[in-house]
Amino acid sequence: MKKISVFDTSISSYNLGNDIIMEAVVKYLNELFPFSFIVRVPSMEITSNTLKFLRKSDYIFFGGTNSLSSRMEFYKQWGVNLFNSFFFKNVILMGLGWWQYQKGVSLYTKYLLNRLLSSEYLLSVRDSYTENKLRSINFKNVINTSCPTLWGLTNDHISSIKKERSEKVIFTLTDYHQNPTRDKKLISILTKEYNKVYFWIQGWGDYEYVKQLTDISKIEILNPNLDSINNILELQDIDYIGTRLHGGIRALQKGKRTIIIGIDNRSLEMQKDYNLPVIDQNNLVNLNSLINSSMEIKLNIPFDNIKKWKAQFKDI
Repeated sequence: MKKISVFDTSISSYNLGNDIIMEAVVKYLNELFPFSFIVRVPSMEITSNTLKFLRKSDYIFFGGTNSLSSRMEFYKQWGVNLFNSFFFKNVILMGLGWWQYQKGVSLYTKYLLNRLLSSEYLLSVRDSYTENKLRSINFKNVINTSCPTLWGLTNDHISSIKKERSEKVIFTLTDYHQNPTRDKKLISILTKEYNKVYFWIQGWGDYEYVKQLTDISKIEILNPNLDSINNILELQDIDYIGTRLHGGIRALQKGKRTIIIGIDNRSLEMQKDYNLPVIDQNNLVNLNSLINSSMEIKLNIPFDNIKKWKAQFKDI
């Protein structure tokens, strides 16, 4: 029986988007390695206990979020450093992404990633931007598979999503990318266009932020857990519109009409690569007409690349 460790970004996180990502990561690892023992280790707190599991692992995976950056000595989205990198290696990426648009890559980052990442297996990344960043520091074994949260969005699944609007909507905001002018406009549009408006708290600071922007008696607040958004998406005829990328992806997974407001490189790059239903945050002037138009979602998920990445483990 193989021992597999997977870095889990949902541990010690105030963002439920990481739970959505890890749900997909673990699902596909269980499918690939049904008779292996999978242990989830924190991606940020790499302690002596964490290192114990990593050293004993036959395979180490890291999936989903934007944990790579051009200056990993300064921006810490993964708790690795020159010291603990001596205790494990051969990490296999599974839809990982790059933090924001950044120039160049530091020598520290290049050295660290070359110590940590596998040279034997294909490294699966989330978008072309991340692929190009890794190739710029001489990683040849990189493949763009999109995020694992998109791997189940087949053409048949997406074609079942209705084209016309609903009378209810779930919206989200992002506490760490606050823009009161933009977000007040978004709320104003939604409360005028829809008969019933729900707000899902994906991040810890979202509730306090939305209270600063509007009278929350006009909207219904959903509890900050996955069950609350899953239940309403599964049981009601409802749209999703918001700035939270993985809130929107969860809506697509549940077969709902979705408009994601693109506020950073993650959603904008995934729109470029996969035709995700993202509009730029500066285009809210067109949101009313988009809500009321017939909207067909067509995605370009790289299923051949996903299949190729999975195939390298078929004999394990």
